[in-house]
Amino acid sequence: MKSTIAGTTMPILELTLDSGERIVAEGGDVAWMSPGFGLDTSTVHGTGGQGGFMSGLKRVLGGAQLFLTEYTAPDRGGLLAFAAQLPGTIRQLDIDAADTFMVQQGSFTASTADVEVSLGLQKRLGAGIFGGAGVVFQKLAGSGTAWVQLAGEITEYDLPAGQSMLIHPGHLALFEGTMELEFTSIKGIKNKFFGDSLFLAEIHGPGRIWLQSMSPAKLAAAIEPYLPDRSSTSSNT
Repeated sequence: MKSTIAGTTMPILELTLDSGERIVAEGGDVAWMSPGFGLDTSTVHGTGGQGGFMSGLKRVLGGAQLFLTEYTAPDRGGLLAFAAQLPGTIRQLDIDAADTFMVQQGSFTASTADVEVSLGLQKRLGAGIFGGAGVVFQKLAGSGTAWVQLAGEITEYDLPAGQSMLIHPGHLALFEGTMELEFTSIKGIKNKFFGDSLFLAEIHGPGRIWLQSMSPAKLAAAIEPYLPDRSSTSSNT
């Protein structure tokens, strides 16, 4: 299998598969592909624990779909392409039995068949954080390769043991699953979004973190004033 990430602000992930190789993705996420692929949509995939109905429910809680689609390359091989949904970057993660990664909800793009995608962490915060929906991280485990979409520019930090960092939850894109994460309220910061406090994620080393300059929630808030007013449109019909 060969992977290529092309483009700049809206990258494309191209996967070239040999005969019989398999890729798992959420249904409908493939942008284009060569003909001849075998498709199998199910809650169960691979030997690495993708599956079962309960694992599917955990994926739903993590912001993913209940069903995953497994693409099997034909005898002559084939190409699958995935397009980024937001301006940003696509990163490749090599996972083995000793590795787990926590990635922000909606970032999972595709993986080899033996990578398990499940709910890793769910925390409800104040009304100003993600519209009160809280923060959700998906857990990537098993053995294989996964690709994730991260928003905006990415800055990486290696935190040694005993060191921590305070981060707005929307900017914490990805971190190693062995790291301790907790949420703290910073008093005295008042505005229309956060009420009387600001919630920050405090993550503790050792481990690596990936921080994104853009959060999906902030992007949505930035473009909201330019969207059509649905309420006025419906009242005029």
